[in-house]
Amino acid sequence: MALAEKILRLKKEKKAIILAHNYQRPEVQDIADYVGDSIELSGKAMEEKEAEIIVFAAVDFMAESAAILNSDKKVLLPSAGARCPMAQMLTVDEIKRWRVLYPLVPLVLYVNTLASAKAYCDVCCTSANAVEVINALDAETVLFGPDHNLAEYVQEKTGKTIIPIPERGFCPTHLLFQPEEVQVLKADFQDAVVMVHPECTAEMRKIADFIGSTSQMCRYARENNAETFIVATEEGLLHRLKRDNPSKRFVLAYEGAICPNMKLNTLERIYMALKEERHVVTVPEPIASKARKALEKMFEITR
Repeated sequence: MALAEKILRLKKEKKAIILAHNYQRPEVQDIADYVGDSIELSGKAMEEKEAEIIVFAAVDFMAESAAILNSDKKVLLPSAGARCPMAQMLTVDEIKRWRVLYPLVPLVLYVNTLASAKAYCDVCCTSANAVEVINALDAETVLFGPDHNLAEYVQEKTGKTIIPIPERGFCPTHLLFQPEEVQVLKADFQDAVVMVHPECTAEMRKIADFIGSTSQMCRYARENNAETFIVATEEGLLHRLKRDNPSKRFVLAYEGAICPNMKLNTLERIYMALKEERHVVTVPEPIASKARKALEKMFEITR
């Protein structure tokens, strides 16, 4: 029996669902019940009332959010080493330091943070709703972490003063994209539409035809009449884009844009995690309750 078939059989026996982030390996996306961005997937898990186990093929902070929002389910992270480098950049000590400097300024944290950090913020946001969340706040100055590029983008779109914490937090994968590579590709695909994730640099955002999250890119590609798209985000998204739009061409803006942490989740690790119910994600309740409020506040604003 093929490994994928074993996983699907085991999933049924254990009343589990498999969630896969858009950046996962193609074979992982193909066996998942749902493929999407982190909050989309946590929301899907909340809708699955019969499920007892969530296998979350992603990185640490995403599985933590799923555990926080689905306290009645067991959440498994197939690879215990699948950690987000950007999430590690913002520590609780750093948050406390900035809170002392700006005691009256609201703190908004990107969902790409650990639960321990979320517990100290006023509200969370995603790359898809960051502008909406910031605009909803009755404040002209906002502390925002941990992605400096997303903070800069939000400031451009809202006109508010966005103070990034830490000052230079970033996604190592999105930092790889540079305008020169896109210019070379545009010479080969002159009518191509350029889609750029807001975690990319300002220079990349300036040459974009569209700036958006992975879920927004999927929707834009589906609704746009262009035949070719140059995509500036982690290469895993191209599998979904090609699957959903078989008649269109998708070209990665930089061939080396691969997140090694996302790729740690393999079919073998998913099978073993499900079989042995190992790598259970737990968040201490005092932290979980505070982080849950920040996530729920986001849902209230963007609902």
